[in-house]
Amino acid sequence: MSEAARPTLAVWKFSSCDGCQLSLLDCEDELLAIAEGIQIAYFPEATSAELAGPYDVSLVEGSVTTAHDAERIVEIREQSGLLVTIGACATSGGIQALRNFADVRKWIPLVYASPEYITTLATSTPIADHVPVDLELRGCPISKAQLVETVAALIHGRKPRLPSTSVCIECKARGTTCVMVARGTPCLGPVTQSGCGAICPAYDRGCYGCFGPMESPNMAALAAQWRTLGVDDVGLVQALRTFNANADAFREASLEHERA
Repeated sequence: MSEAARPTLAVWKFSSCDGCQLSLLDCEDELLAIAEGIQIAYFPEATSAELAGPYDVSLVEGSVTTAHDAERIVEIREQSGLLVTIGACATSGGIQALRNFADVRKWIPLVYASPEYITTLATSTPIADHVPVDLELRGCPISKAQLVETVAALIHGRKPRLPSTSVCIECKARGTTCVMVARGTPCLGPVTQSGCGAICPAYDRGCYGCFGPMESPNMAALAAQWRTLGVDDVGLVQALRTFNANADAFREASLEHERA
């Protein structure tokens, strides 16, 4: 396929750790196949080569945490045919969204030696709060398999096949004993979207909610079950305020139990 005939792909970074971009580079053999079907036009993490937009597909990692971020994402949206957000930072605000539950101005002097040089917004927000998003890939980091499936689907003009079930389904699929039922280990699996392959329960640990809330999670039922395991409201709030603290269902549940 000629360069001109291949759809163009751009990969953008906002406030994040780069882990989701590295997931694309970690695709290795799959990346070679992807590269045959697309033209990577902008991807500073991988190459200094750069082609001017507009771009057929943009992958966006990271949250909006500065005024410059808020301006730049609007420009990127205008240059992008399809815009896909990748990872917890881009889809829910990420770990840095913990600032949304406090006064970030009080934190800055504790972190930076010269806080007068720091300019930031009071909140960390997902890309979808600022521009229309065509597709979200959850995870901290994202699943390589889901990323490959998404890019391949977009190249061929079809809808990506992505899961909408909970981590519990993945546990059952791999034959993992439920850590919450069998061992009394608090686990967010019943309310977390699948995608990781249930890695933590497979190693006798509870799910940490890396992929954010599943569709229509029953947070009340989870809280009730955790209480029978001896977890109080403080413990539940702490569990919900990690990678996807600002995701709607997790945020609302944590605020409810914080007030309790």
